[in-house]
Amino acid sequence: MWLKAWHLIFMVTWFAGIFYLPRLFVYHAMTEDEAGNERFKIMERKLYYFTLPWMLLNLLFGFWMLYDYAWAAFGSMLWLHIKLGLIALLVAYQLYCGKLMRDFAANRNQHSHTWYRWFNEGPVLILLVVVLLASLKPF
Repeated sequence: MWLKAWHLIFMVTWFAGIFYLPRLFVYHAMTEDEAGNERFKIMERKLYYFTLPWMLLNLLFGFWMLYDYAWAAFGSMLWLHIKLGLIALLVAYQLYCGKLMRDFAANRNQHSHTWYRWFNEGPVLILLVVVLLASLKPF
């Protein structure tokens, strides 16, 4: 149960960052003054690099649980494969956020605040499906 507890703690902290970083992008895309632009660059960089270790620890403890006992119990069940695929999407999302952060840092942002508002909704939907899959184990 310790593995599961740590996995959940790191998942919550990772998601806090995954939810907030694109929200910073929304506000950054709306910023027109140089001082605000520089402030958002700092906030985005600090949050992104603060969030990365939580993602890595979440993955470490998740795969540790998978290796220790979950694969034997659930390895043939489709819900686990879907969950792992969605987690791979979240990792790609996190890495893409890093690309967006670097674009903002280099003043190369190509997206509007509206685009970032929609972009921000992806992890919410994935979290909903992952939690339902892990809790209900439907198939």
